[in-house]
Amino acid sequence: MRVVIGEDEALLRTGLTHVLDAGGFDVVAAVGDADELVRAADDHLPDIVVTDIRMPPDHTDAGLRAALEVRRRHPAMAIVVLSHHLQRAYAIELLGDRSAGVGYLLKQRIADIDTFTDDLRRVAAGATVLDPEVVSLMVARARGDHDALDRLTPRQQEVLALMAEGRTNASIARALSISERAVVQHTSHIYGELGLAVSDDDHRRVLAVIRYLTS
Repeated sequence: MRVVIGEDEALLRTGLTHVLDAGGFDVVAAVGDADELVRAADDHLPDIVVTDIRMPPDHTDAGLRAALEVRRRHPAMAIVVLSHHLQRAYAIELLGDRSAGVGYLLKQRIADIDTFTDDLRRVAAGATVLDPEVVSLMVARARGDHDALDRLTPRQQEVLALMAEGRTNASIARALSISERAVVQHTSHIYGELGLAVSDDDHRRVLAVIRYLTS
């Protein structure tokens, strides 16, 4: 799997390159600013772009802007953005209208190398992967804005949070030590309470939940 990395800190850029090389990825470019990131994506056409949000030239959200530009030019290209700090607005903007193949992860997640590389593979395969802390913030914000979430049971709220992370029913069942049939029942009740139509497409289900949480 071909990867382009955007990270202005040389040490972290080198570390990411080594981690991904060791994980079986092919790092075709590793660049230090947002403009170079867009050019590298155009030149190498990778399967996935992994970028910091804060990058030169402005050291604010140039990496996110570059990721959105890459997404505009190459709609099928997977994107993962990394951040030291959680910004709900960034997550909402990144998700946009086409959330498949998108990830938003906090940088400390890289320390768990197996989980991080698994997240990248899931995003490259078309999943939406959000850091658990991002999901928690969205759920908390939505709970303040919508009475419907308050009607969910604690277990249903746990299932909802895992759904929003992009987990499959089997993964949710393992995480909560319940059966897949119980997960299906919980998700059915969640859709009923939130007024969301049930879909057979796993990614569409996740996107519907994210749309609700970010409204």
